[in-house]
Amino acid sequence: MLLGLVGKPSVGKSTFFKAATLAEVEIASYPFTTIKANHGVGYVKVKCIDKEFNAKCNPNHGFCLEGERFVPIDLMDVAGLVKGASEGKGLGNQFLDDLRQADVFIHIVDISGKTDAEGKSVDNHDPKEDILFLEEELGNWYYGLFMKVWNSFSRKVDMEKSKFSEAVAKQFSGLKVNEEQVKEVLRNLSLPEKSSTWNEEQVRSFVRGLRKLSKPMIIAANKIDIENGKENYEKIIKEFPDLIIIPCSADSELALRQASKAGLIDYIPGSKDFKILKDLNEKQKEALDKIKENVLEVYEYGTGVQEILNRSVFDLLGYLAVFPASANKLGDSKGNILPDCFLLPPGSTALDFAYFLHTDFGKNFIKAINAKTKMALGKDYKLQHRDALEIITR
Repeated sequence: MLLGLVGKPSVGKSTFFKAATLAEVEIASYPFTTIKANHGVGYVKVKCIDKEFNAKCNPNHGFCLEGERFVPIDLMDVAGLVKGASEGKGLGNQFLDDLRQADVFIHIVDISGKTDAEGKSVDNHDPKEDILFLEEELGNWYYGLFMKVWNSFSRKVDMEKSKFSEAVAKQFSGLKVNEEQVKEVLRNLSLPEKSSTWNEEQVRSFVRGLRKLSKPMIIAANKIDIENGKENYEKIIKEFPDLIIIPCSADSELALRQASKAGLIDYIPGSKDFKILKDLNEKQKEALDKIKENVLEVYEYGTGVQEILNRSVFDLLGYLAVFPASANKLGDSKGNILPDCFLLPPGSTALDFAYFLHTDFGKNFIKAINAKTKMALGKDYKLQHRDALEIITR
């Protein structure tokens, strides 16, 4: 899956991206620092199963810290979007096109209100406007993509009496739209049976609903530790009760991860505390004390960065973390214990997992064994989060 960071210029998207990936990207306080989309590897946090087997894991990919397994995911940071982006303003078409393959949008909002609609410094901008503006731009972008082909497409579907949900999923597969999402939108709307008869508002309603399902969004209320941040956050969560809004300080997370990488502190991403490992100079100590006092001790999710990644993957997308494992043998051919943890989409079965591991495993599937309970499972068994399965083949 791919998580796309979106938002207006200068809200901290590149800082969030660097904090989540520790990739070297340019960070500056002026609009359009990012021109080409940055791609990097972030991580979701899963409670490792190694302790349940009285073992210590050796991950092939990602890492494990004090029983917390960090599983790699793809992140993308695109340049800031401005009002009118869907009409090409601010190189909007280029930036929006980068987002086609994203499965989730993480909207980075400057909750402190210190940047205006174009990313320029101001004293008291209302973050509510940024949330509304981006929803509108993304909706217009999706609508524009659909309207390029809608008239001919809808007439063809009606004339040939094709299955509408299947036809839409096929036509707009480049947006990662699937048939179930189309069906769900149709269930929520009272639309005429023939799509070619829909008026503009009906098409817009359909497209708006499909965008929200095919590219769900979470709000990162960034710069929460800056003046007005907490106050604005409390207003926003009341004004948008249906949105997932997480308080966030990307600057703090980046500082903690860099200090951890340098061996100065022991910090597990997503934690509400850290342990100092080396003598710090006054400037370092002051910076860390400020993070602890203004962020970690104040907000439920610490800096919020790890929580946002986890909520995107496990709540919005419903993905499941599954470990390949045998009840009798936890290691691979090289002796690595529980080397892998994979993320599979919701509704995946034991057979899906077998095919995910290798085509031959799927073709020759006999059964799966739950490594925790040693129970045999059939091909239709629905995977559960943190399952540990061995695939038995003929």
